[in-house]
Amino acid sequence: MDTLLKVENLRTVFDTEEGTARVVDGVSFEVGRGETVGLVGESGCGKSVTALSIMRLVSAPGRIAGGSILLEGRDLLALPEKEMRKVRGNKVSIVFQEPLTSLNPVFTCGEQVREAIALHQRLGRKESKARAIEMLALVRIPDPEKRYGAYPHQMSGGMRQRVMIAMALSCEPSLLIADEPTSALDVSVQGQIIELLGELQERMHMAVLLITHDLAVVAQMVHRVIVMYAGVVVEEAPMEDIFRRPGHPYTEGLLSSIAKPGSRGGKLSQIAGTVPDPLRLPPGCRFSDRCPKRFEKCTIGEPPLFELPSGRLSRCWLRGEGGKA
Repeated sequence: MDTLLKVENLRTVFDTEEGTARVVDGVSFEVGRGETVGLVGESGCGKSVTALSIMRLVSAPGRIAGGSILLEGRDLLALPEKEMRKVRGNKVSIVFQEPLTSLNPVFTCGEQVREAIALHQRLGRKESKARAIEMLALVRIPDPEKRYGAYPHQMSGGMRQRVMIAMALSCEPSLLIADEPTSALDVSVQGQIIELLGELQERMHMAVLLITHDLAVVAQMVHRVIVMYAGVVVEEAPMEDIFRRPGHPYTEGLLSSIAKPGSRGGKLSQIAGTVPDPLRLPPGCRFSDRCPKRFEKCTIGEPPLFELPSGRLSRCWLRGEGGKA
């Protein structure tokens, strides 16, 4: 598959009075043209900071400390800010978790979509408005001409997220980053948004980087899954392999926490403990203090990413030379 995005050894840190927090610590992955990739992990694992780093939207006290982010072979970290502004919303767009905080409350939803189109496509007001109404219709907002004049507070959460998707896709980007696009929505609306993203991805032949903590959401639309924990990638595999044969104990824990059909009223499994503080990472494997399969080596040396059959990757001593399985 032709590579669209290539992230290599990305390191994003936050400088605090207590020290430097390594929130994204040497992350590498690729996204192919037209591919949908899921970036999965608990809150605090670094996945959203990875997305902000790709967009170069990390603000102080955070900073990108190293690595490269190649989009169509062009290193985004080397671009002047003026050139990066031409990339954002044009070549690569992002949809955030909470649309109400992303939309400007004093402008109508349609006007905000129109402004994005006018900025990047250099269209006049009449042409950009017509295009904005087309985009509102594309994301299935009923009566788009009328809704063009609605303010964010006059729309439901699901409709606001559709406006954000319309804005993000208005310039037909090569890559869409969807950062927890359904977690702030009612369960009944979540499926609609995921289905809409899948249809638009196929129709527009764009790549999607779906960031979520929910593997059930991932199962609906991605081709490949990247699992992050405490700032590093701990597993990467095709979606089917992740669910059939997870290659890391952390992934096994995430899968066991998904509600199973027919299990109503039963107790959900959970991973003991919490994601470690990036200022106080444990020695050895970063998951070792929560892992039910840990052994002595896990607490001494941090494992590399071992390559498993079919090109899968796992950062676990159990999968590498000298492991117990």
